[in-house]
Amino acid sequence: MVDARSEFRCRLIEWGWSITLVSSIVASCIAGEESEPVNDLAFALSVLVSVPSVALSTSNSKLESLHCEAEAAMRCNAWFWIVAVLHLRHFVLSDFATPPLPVLPIPSESQLKWHRRELIMFFHFGMNTFTDSEWGTGEESPSLFDPANLNAGQWMDAAEAVGASLVILTAKHHDGFCLWPSRYTDHSVEKSPWKGGKGDVVREFVNAASARRIDVGLYLSPWDRHEKTYGQEVEYNEFYMAQLHELLTKSVSNSVTIQISVDLRNSNWMIDLAMQIREHIGDMLQSSINIFSDAGPDVRWVGDEMGAAGATCWSIVNRTLLRIGDASLESYLNTGDPRGTDWVPPECDVSIRPGWFWHKNQTAKSVSQLLNIYYNSVGRNCVLLLNVPPNRTGLVSSDDTQRLKDFRKAITSIFSADLAAGSKAKASSERGGRDGGFAASNVLDSDDKTYWAAAGDEQKHGHWIELALPKANTSFNLVRVQEAIALGQRIMEHEVYADKKLVAKGTTVGYKRLHRLREAVTAARVKIRITKSRGPPLLTAMGLHYDRFTKCSVEFNKV
Repeated sequence: MVDARSEFRCRLIEWGWSITLVSSIVASCIAGEESEPVNDLAFALSVLVSVPSVALSTSNSKLESLHCEAEAAMRCNAWFWIVAVLHLRHFVLSDFATPPLPVLPIPSESQLKWHRRELIMFFHFGMNTFTDSEWGTGEESPSLFDPANLNAGQWMDAAEAVGASLVILTAKHHDGFCLWPSRYTDHSVEKSPWKGGKGDVVREFVNAASARRIDVGLYLSPWDRHEKTYGQEVEYNEFYMAQLHELLTKSVSNSVTIQISVDLRNSNWMIDLAMQIREHIGDMLQSSINIFSDAGPDVRWVGDEMGAAGATCWSIVNRTLLRIGDASLESYLNTGDPRGTDWVPPECDVSIRPGWFWHKNQTAKSVSQLLNIYYNSVGRNCVLLLNVPPNRTGLVSSDDTQRLKDFRKAITSIFSADLAAGSKAKASSERGGRDGGFAASNVLDSDDKTYWAAAGDEQKHGHWIELALPKANTSFNLVRVQEAIALGQRIMEHEVYADKKLVAKGTTVGYKRLHRLREAVTAARVKIRITKSRGPPLLTAMGLHYDRFTKCSVEFNKV
């Protein structure tokens, strides 16, 4: 007689492996892997049929029990190998979908790095600091320039306080006064009493930044009101290029990444200058140079000096339409062009004070004002260039430094806690299915190299991605959405829902879109619905945050 306990134990093991196999097949069905369940079932049956039966040819109960246990053991071993091989096959042979094709144009590697900076700092410092003016005449005496306590390291303290990874200095403003000893002009620090004419602000600036591993940008105004050849196209362009070459080769360490800021709004006749810089200087000295101007070629002006991009803001434009110094193009610069042929992202510039240079009677903007600027720049697919002018002693004023610290503290307070962390993500579709590498869950992994990719073009019904939040009563008033822009900017229109209620809507997303809601909402689920897109959307991040520092203006998010 067969040992009942042995029979029961073996049957139990068989049923356990059966359940495991069935669950694996069901999971494949749910994931949309249409052919996999059929293949798995066929494989399982073929193995089971091949298991030899053990003939119970003897009436000896002890021997019969042994034969039964042997047969059951073989069946159990068969189930084990079936499930093991299936899981190994899914692991080894799972089809990771190929990445989607880019939607042109796309950013260069240096432009991608520029996008990730988010906030950079400007230092307007020079002759205007000592004459209490914004635009000098070029006739000022160099003897006025004497910043007795100049400390570029203290400037870097201010930059680190606000989290800036790149700092830009006005090496020369419109008055033509050079903050380095230039051989091509008599209007420079060499003719000033500061350090007996032996000083070099640019070199001190670069050295201080390099010591902190902060990248450097230089602003070299092509409008030089001191230079006599200004207005003579060939002669002045030669002068300008000579100064730029001198500045980069003599004053800049090879380890420093350079951004050249070229303000050409007052130099219509120098239409080719930006491209001359790119071809002659950029390629010769540093391939990673980003050149800024109205027309790029790498970074464009946003069209205003209020730190505000358009509610619609594309990183792409058609550069053939741009004309340096053309005020009629400011709206185009502010919004970009979805049909553009060139990746030239916008930079939002604004000063922490009313003026760009230091003035005794001016004070810094409030934290609330700075946060609103942040939302309208970084939160609209731009990099924020925040100007902080050193005073006449050569130091950043203590009040300004404290305001920068408070600003950074507020940003950290808002964004360090992601209320969407731990959510479960699902989407209208996923490229390659569950194991394709482009799952909805990628928007929660804090890795900007991974992203959710929709399976195909679903323009008729729209694409969507939804987060089931870890807490059903999650309160937030700020929604963060980011595209995988390395493959192009795609989203043209989108909506944000909290528990099926529309709470925000907008057009472009780009590197980052921040929706500051009119009031805090409490929800268990948040959905982003993309209603119009240049190809299947790619989202690299979604986040929910709470801002307790500002009140939302209706202009941020019209619903």
